[in-house]
Amino acid sequence: MQLHGKHIISGQPAPVTEEAASFFAVNPADGVELQPAYREATPDEIDRAVRAAADAQDSVAALAPELRGRFLREVAAEIETLGDTLIRRCVAETGLPEARLAGERTRTVNQLRMFAALVEEGSWVEARIDRAQSNRKPTPKPELRRMLMPIGPVAVFGASNFPLAFSLAGGDTASALAAGNPVIVKAHPCHPGTSELVGQVVAGAAKQIGLPPAVFSVLHGAQYEVGKGLVSHPSLRAVGFTGSERGGRALYDIAASRPVPIPVFAEMGSINPVFVMPGALRTHSAELVSGLVNSATLSVGQFCTQPGAVFVLDCPEREHWIEETGSAIRSQSCGVMLSAGIANAYAAAVMELESNPGVEGIGAEPAAAERSVKRKTSPDERSSLAAGTVACPQAFATDLETFLGSPALRSEAFGPVTVFIRVNSEAELLRAAESLEGQLTATIHADNDELAYHTALRAALTRTAGRIIYNGYPTGVEVCPSMHHGGPYPAATFPQFTSVGTAAILRFARPVCFQNMTDEVLPPELKDANPRGILRLVDGQPTREALSALD
Repeated sequence: MQLHGKHIISGQPAPVTEEAASFFAVNPADGVELQPAYREATPDEIDRAVRAAADAQDSVAALAPELRGRFLREVAAEIETLGDTLIRRCVAETGLPEARLAGERTRTVNQLRMFAALVEEGSWVEARIDRAQSNRKPTPKPELRRMLMPIGPVAVFGASNFPLAFSLAGGDTASALAAGNPVIVKAHPCHPGTSELVGQVVAGAAKQIGLPPAVFSVLHGAQYEVGKGLVSHPSLRAVGFTGSERGGRALYDIAASRPVPIPVFAEMGSINPVFVMPGALRTHSAELVSGLVNSATLSVGQFCTQPGAVFVLDCPEREHWIEETGSAIRSQSCGVMLSAGIANAYAAAVMELESNPGVEGIGAEPAAAERSVKRKTSPDERSSLAAGTVACPQAFATDLETFLGSPALRSEAFGPVTVFIRVNSEAELLRAAESLEGQLTATIHADNDELAYHTALRAALTRTAGRIIYNGYPTGVEVCPSMHHGGPYPAATFPQFTSVGTAAILRFARPVCFQNMTDEVLPPELKDANPRGILRLVDGQPTREALSALD
């Protein structure tokens, strides 16, 4: 499959707009630009893509669930068919290792098949029926039938750190398509070639099955104006975003300032606090060291669930454990980050920590930049240094007062840096938990008695985080129906929704209630006979039976 560097609008490569500014993907390992050139989407191209999606939304919404499921399964199969072509391009654009990307590809196709199964089964629409009571006094009760229906054209913004699983055919796209919506993807400028390969697959699958061409479009752009123009378009109905707080909040503000505001379902990361109790250090200290080090440095720390803050309650083992764990983090290999911009932001965050008088580096290591130059000697490694994308794992320690008074310590530093905070009493432990902003995850390492004892801590973390982990690690988000990947702001814009798992489909649907509607014009999910056999709530009772069987 050849790359053409064009937008895909309504399933077709768009003619090149010569006057539009161009940009290239850059190999983060050596700083070399990758062909072909990609052009910024113009206002006209944005308008054509969204208008086409809006014109097609009714026909897309009317697609039979079996056809939606077939479409998602076909996309999954075709992504697998891309084979090494996809992985090689993705490695070149992201610097991520082949094994990591192969695993992400598996996650991506499994997500697509998971949503195919969900929409084929059908109960996700949450059908509710309350039958009429004409003899009710003092007023008759009308017949009411309610279900979730597609929200309309959805814009999905690809994520830099997940070029497959959170990008072109990732979870946001899969869930929006499964719900019956047309999707316009804003490809991430760090991996436009990867995005184009997958985009061609999605468009090809839609054509093969006979879906409306405007069910899927892809727009490119490295400039702010492209995203702004897309979110501002009056025909757009929702946005899915995974990335930084700054980027997510910018899109949220644009959407909120529209004459008709729309939701931006943004997942924006967090520091993912870890609370370590004395019992954990007594019972599984060695495993805790290795597990935390792996979680903190995996993929050069470029996960939204990277554990950035570790609160350790006072005990005789504490100082030795902090020193051992922090030194182990710093001893891990330096790595290539996704882009020079991300690496520069990481270096700035580390420098700010190093300049804080209340923060101490763990071990006698030099600063990150100095250590990179001293340790990197091979030609490939020197190329990465020249590209400005190398980052080295860092570990720091501080006290609670310094943590509470330093915004830099309380904000996500995207990369392999972890700060250990010494907590000297149970009161301080609770104070630390209650001081935190919204988080994607919060972790407790303790023995069972400690976990049962710290009820106030558990309650505080339940208010703060979307996922509470016991004696585990926040990285390695499981894609399954019970997963919740989200949390109170600023971890996400809507804490009641998840961007991972089958519940992610709920973001891109809205409830519609039909009152006294005749059976022949109702959606199949609400008809008397329940032809799809889905689980429904009838007069307050869950059932798969037809209404006639309940009389």
